[in-house]
Amino acid sequence: MRIYLDYNATTPPAPAVIAAVAACLGDEFGNPSSVHSFGQRAKAVLDRARTETAALIDADPSEIVFTSGGSEANNLAIRGVFEARLATGRHQLVTTGIEHEAVLNTVRALGTRGADVVIVPASNRGVVDAAAIAAAISDDTALVSVMLANNEIGTVQPVSEIAAVCKARGVLLHTDAVQAAGKIPFSVKTLGADLVSISAHKFSGPKGAGALWIRRGVRLTAHTTGGRQERNRRAGTENLPALVGMGVAAALAKANLDASALSVSHLRDRLEAGILTGVPRTAVNGEGAPRVPNTTNISFDGIEAESLLIALDLEGVAVSTGSACSSGSLEPSHVLRAMGLPNNRARNSLRFSLGASTTEAEVDFVIGVLPALVTKLRRLGRTVEAVR
Repeated sequence: MRIYLDYNATTPPAPAVIAAVAACLGDEFGNPSSVHSFGQRAKAVLDRARTETAALIDADPSEIVFTSGGSEANNLAIRGVFEARLATGRHQLVTTGIEHEAVLNTVRALGTRGADVVIVPASNRGVVDAAAIAAAISDDTALVSVMLANNEIGTVQPVSEIAAVCKARGVLLHTDAVQAAGKIPFSVKTLGADLVSISAHKFSGPKGAGALWIRRGVRLTAHTTGGRQERNRRAGTENLPALVGMGVAAALAKANLDASALSVSHLRDRLEAGILTGVPRTAVNGEGAPRVPNTTNISFDGIEAESLLIALDLEGVAVSTGSACSSGSLEPSHVLRAMGLPNNRARNSLRFSLGASTTEAEVDFVIGVLPALVTKLRRLGRTVEAVR
């Protein structure tokens, strides 16, 4: 038996997405920028994908800029706004300690180029306080970047409250919604952000496709220059098959959003309760905070999370210790540390993220095998300490 509980890292593409990508590769090979009929057919396909993608977040298709994924969308938003606003004297960037590395490392890189970087910590529940963001903003702030849903612990951030703070100070707000799109409903029209990043492979679409929604009137500098694709925001021939797949995935996610959230939240709660009941000295990171319905991050006292991850994998269960982009790092989770949790807890926590294919039988299997695995690892840990 193979059980996949790492949907926050990536999701298996839906069958309809696979079929659409394959059909596009074979039938619509034209360049969407070409004037002839092959190009115009390709452009029509691209326009449909843009409309379907926009609908998922209640956006106007003309405000969608296609990218290669969430990381590029975040880079385009942060670098683009920073460079566009430098001439106004606004050189400060404000973000939070629980952001994805695509945001944190981009902001830090700009810090080496003169940006004044302010990183706001989160509460011990994994939620950023809008008042803390307000305190960090100055007259020099060009952009605030706060994610909508955290990739490691699933906590949902008060983006609308933060947006009101930013608007009052004339500051633009970017939201990394990569882990929210397709999991919780939201509308860019009411969210209040000025730029929103999403990624197809987080909602059963193909890898290599993403989008940045840019509120009409927001100026930013393109960081990929060349042709005039994507309204001069991102040069380069569009990856049409992947974007077609993104459109199909977005339409499916929108149609199934409520039913999927209800089903997966039931399974997440069952898994969480089973682990907390069956395995002593465990705790949920982010407990009590609003969370996306598919994610739980659990601390297992007395073990190293990597050891438990490997033990589960040998049982056929795939989970993670946090962001896939940080896989292989020996450092404890930066998200859990930003919440003020001690290093040992940041090192002993596993993320379980469920999806459309997760079943009750799979959840019960995990609940069943975990107690013995944890007991064995704790015993081995005590033996090693005794030898030392």
